[in-house]
Amino acid sequence: MNITRAFLVVGTIYLVLGIGLGMRMGASGDHSMMPVHAHINLLGFVLMAVFGLIYKTFPAMTNGRLATVHFWLHLTGSALLIVMLFLMFSGRIPEAAMVPAAPLAEGLVMLGVLTFAYNLWMNAR
Repeated sequence: MNITRAFLVVGTIYLVLGIGLGMRMGASGDHSMMPVHAHINLLGFVLMAVFGLIYKTFPAMTNGRLATVHFWLHLTGSALLIVMLFLMFSGRIPEAAMVPAAPLAEGLVMLGVLTFAYNLWMNAR
């Protein structure tokens, strides 16, 4: 797996989704999904693009399994969190129904970031 490409491709998919949602909100005048839009763009596009570029800058970070573990933790956590936020802000589920999925998703993202930080500390030279 080319981890740099994986982060950049998935980040770009998030960008398309985020812009699409932003266009829908602008056209309808309904901005109730703004938190979802922000999470798609920041957790999805911005972070994934930054991670991809850092892995490109420091290729030693792609050796071993840390980068792949980071990718899957971030992708799984961010996707789950965005879906949960969409369900909540669209009125399909109440805020109380976010437990335990949303905290789990947040935990996966945090584990991914900690994995990235460890990888950066050990291999970015």
